[in-house]
Amino acid sequence: MEQLQQIDGIEQIYVSTNKKFESQFSEWLRNYGFRKTKIVIENTGSEEEKLGAVGGINFTIKKENIEGECLIVAGDNLFDFSIKDLISEYKKRKNPVLAVFDVKDKEKARLYGNVEADKNMLITKFVEKPPEPKSTLIATCCFVIPSTALVKKYIDEGNNRDSPGFFNQWLYRQMPYFAYAFSGKWYDIGDFDSLEKAKSGNDL
Repeated sequence: MEQLQQIDGIEQIYVSTNKKFESQFSEWLRNYGFRKTKIVIENTGSEEEKLGAVGGINFTIKKENIEGECLIVAGDNLFDFSIKDLISEYKKRKNPVLAVFDVKDKEKARLYGNVEADKNMLITKFVEKPPEPKSTLIATCCFVIPSTALVKKYIDEGNNRDSPGFFNQWLYRQMPYFAYAFSGKWYDIGDFDSLEKAKSGNDL
């Protein structure tokens, strides 16, 4: 959030959550006072009602009438790379760009979206949580797309509403999609084990 505040090209930041966590997120925003930030609440409160990650993105896009270019960052990402550099890469490529990270271990790569790319970093294959990954390059849920209409199209076609990895797997077949490889630290803090590793500063 601190990075996003410093990027002039970002007009508005939307934080999507559901009704169950509305009060916590509202308090968080009051305490930190982030500029140009709005909490968007899904009218769901249980696991059974949840829209799914991509469904939630689509809900926010429709509710807030968001059009054009969009940066999407999952809330369970913790990283130290520059989002500004990712956006610069997108402007250079003039096509969608996905932040990718080398976990250097094919066993670990099985847990994530697996990315293969050519020498120009054009994504040539994307498989969500493959049993036998071909590379150790994995997708983070941090990417820039040229139009929010792509999310609507994906949902309208009846695709998986939950994991953003399936959206990325679909997107690389629709148009040229480039990988932006970064080094440094990255954690998927979607479970307590990885959260503890992040707190201690240990590697993934």
